[in-house]
Amino acid sequence: MKTINPATGEPLREYQFAADGEIEEKLQAAEKAFRQWREVSVGRRVERMRAAANVLRDRAPEFARLMTEEMGKPIGEAGSEIEKCAWVCDYYAEHGEEFLGHRTVETDASRSYVRYDPIGPVLAIMPWNFPFWQVFRFAAPALTAGNVGVLKHASNVPGCAVAIEEVFREAGFPAGALAALLVETEKIEGVIAHPVIRAVTLTGSERAGRAVGQQAGGNLKKTVLELGGSDPFIVLADVNAAEVAQRAVKGRTINSGQSCIAAKRFLVEEPIADEFLEAFLAATKKLKIGDPL
Repeated sequence: MKTINPATGEPLREYQFAADGEIEEKLQAAEKAFRQWREVSVGRRVERMRAAANVLRDRAPEFARLMTEEMGKPIGEAGSEIEKCAWVCDYYAEHGEEFLGHRTVETDASRSYVRYDPIGPVLAIMPWNFPFWQVFRFAAPALTAGNVGVLKHASNVPGCAVAIEEVFREAGFPAGALAALLVETEKIEGVIAHPVIRAVTLTGSERAGRAVGQQAGGNLKKTVLELGGSDPFIVLADVNAAEVAQRAVKGRTINSGQSCIAAKRFLVEEPIADEFLEAFLAATKKLKIGDPL
């Protein structure tokens, strides 16, 4: 597995795909970590989550540069992404005990209540466009709840996957609590079917979602899928066309244009269509392509 700087075409690093034996070791380590982690009180779990936020902030320049080198986002946006990941760790550290507290429910039974229990190792299949955030928005709540994660990251950001594993290890989580699994796509079906994996989450394309949903369903694994979409950017005739065009260009090019929520289709009312298009083109021509660092 090779990583290439998309801005320069320069090869960065090489990583070895995990052999079958290593895959099994990683999965068994995740199961062992889960058996340990689920017994840890929520109060102690949130302490580790706060520690993860601190690791992210302490190593933010290093992680931001890694993201930019591997997938090309501007370094300023990469730094903001690391801070957002630290924020989500802080959020679940602050609210974890509240969210996971047992609740008594009034019914006609002698006693009714809601209790939250972790389910086990969760396989996370994540995309490359936000290589830290997509992982942390899953990992922070999942690990706070007492689960552990097995990360199959996109093949062009393996360095980010390894770095994220380091964050949780450095923050004091059990070994294997968040494990980066560097495997080929064709190995994923076997990982989903493995008895250690209790659930699967994927952010990606509809095609990938169909495949993962089918495999997870066939193995009776709980599944969360966040797939692609493209709502239109609608411009009505009563707006300031020049101002909206500036926002439209920003909406199209955020994260170097590599965002599922980037504006991709512009529907403009006819009375201002020409004015909008002229302003849109002018703003686009001002964009600079260069070194994202």
